[in-house]
Amino acid sequence: MSLQEGIMAAMKAAMKEKNQEALAALRAVKSEILLAQTETGSKEELTKDQEIKILSKLVKQRKDSAAIFTEQNRNDLAAPELAQAEIISQFLPAQLSETEIEKVVVETIAKVGAEGMKDMGKVMGIVNQQLAGKADGKTISTIVKSKLS
Repeated sequence: MSLQEGIMAAMKAAMKEKNQEALAALRAVKSEILLAQTETGSKEELTKDQEIKILSKLVKQRKDSAAIFTEQNRNDLAAPELAQAEIISQFLPAQLSETEIEKVVVETIAKVGAEGMKDMGKVMGIVNQQLAGKADGKTISTIVKSKLS
């Protein structure tokens, strides 16, 4: 089943359950997918990488918004954002643990021959490509920094 079919099925279920948070999150995903398709001017399905990028972006937006709301003591606004992020995350590949990410980073550093912070860009590029959608960029960056310094 493609991502769009999965989203549509989940939207139908959310409508039947009258779950407004899930419905809002799923509609946002559907909207972003349609926008991405019209940008390319084709009615073709998006690639897995494009889908993962879209979903990751939406989850990150929700989490960032929730963090801002929490800083401003607006938990009433932060809770729905976190709930939507959780709903969208269901369509992403399983996230890797920090030890699994660290293993990939160490292997990449050895492969590239990185020796210090000047090589961080090379390492980050390769690791981000390998772990697209499976790990948060902030976590990867923190691990790379700790290994290279």
